[in-house]
Amino acid sequence: MPKFDRYFLSQLLVLFGFFALVLVSVYWLNQAVRLFDQLIGDGQSALVFLQFTALTLPNVIRLVLPIAAFAATLYCVNRLMSESELVVAQTMGFSSLRLARPVATLGIFVTVLILILTNFLVPLASKQLVERKVEIASNVTSKLLTKGSFLHPADGVTFFIGDITPEGELHDIFLSDDRNAERRTAYSASRALLVASSSGPKLLMFDGMAQSQSQGDNRLSVTHFSESVFDIGGLLSAPKARKPNTFELTTIELITAPPELVELVGSTRAEFQMEGHDRIAQALLGLAGCLIGFATLMLGAYSRFGFWRQILVAVALVILLKIVYNVMAEQALQKAGYWFGLYLPGIVSSVLAVMTLWISDKPTILQKRQPSRGRA
Repeated sequence: MPKFDRYFLSQLLVLFGFFALVLVSVYWLNQAVRLFDQLIGDGQSALVFLQFTALTLPNVIRLVLPIAAFAATLYCVNRLMSESELVVAQTMGFSSLRLARPVATLGIFVTVLILILTNFLVPLASKQLVERKVEIASNVTSKLLTKGSFLHPADGVTFFIGDITPEGELHDIFLSDDRNAERRTAYSASRALLVASSSGPKLLMFDGMAQSQSQGDNRLSVTHFSESVFDIGGLLSAPKARKPNTFELTTIELITAPPELVELVGSTRAEFQMEGHDRIAQALLGLAGCLIGFATLMLGAYSRFGFWRQILVAVALVILLKIVYNVMAEQALQKAGYWFGLYLPGIVSSVLAVMTLWISDKPTILQKRQPSRGRA
């Protein structure tokens, strides 16, 4: 790669890394705040919070890479044109298509990164994230080991823990069981342990009493005990069999869409194909965005007021590109076999950007028509 191309590409990569880091931080912080409120509020540890945020990072990175590449292209090209570096390169005989080589290299690099993320890392992280959520939802310890709060693990059941020692021993226990309308029982104990067994988790209480009230004759019976066992596992319903989600399936499974797998997920063949081809087609938007930004700026003539008009046009074109892509995705989602429409926005916009660069090197194409119009 010539020296100028290396210089141009290094500037693009530095700015791309900067914008990607900023955007990932903003997106991640936004999701992290919601996860923190949800997980810590449910009694989860900071380690679980870090695991969840780490598993959401691949999808966040996938979303911001095309935006970061487009922003880096606009900023870098605008700066090089304002400082006349690209003008000097053009006077040396570099055409617009020749100058676009580093930009296309950045676009291809971003495309490869998105392909790796969408086809491997994001499905793997999504699958682990869903499995972790199911594991936490069925974890009795995470639901009950919260001190200083009245918990309701099931209808008619109230559970309270005064304190929890570092060794896992529970102090000042209160358990009210009102599931049987004819007989209500309240347990209190000075200490307890939550132990696992073959039939499910058990609450082993020490030095307490059980107060039972019969609704028929309204009699209260009190029983003191040194040890008592309460079936905690019976309070929670057995976890339901989880159906796989299209986000966690492999790209080959989505594109081929086996009928038995489509039926298992409870989806349609069109949704399978749209999701599978979307993982490939959306990677082309990274390359298209870079080429659109560069081509739009190269069309404008030098101005001491800057290139803000060309920048606004480039932003509008990228927004239009995303709108067209979303329309194509809706069509592919409704009708099986329309998945090819997902590739059209990225391919067509890239071709049009290359044609625009070719036209920018031949201003006479537009200038030849102006005299004829004047004579008419």
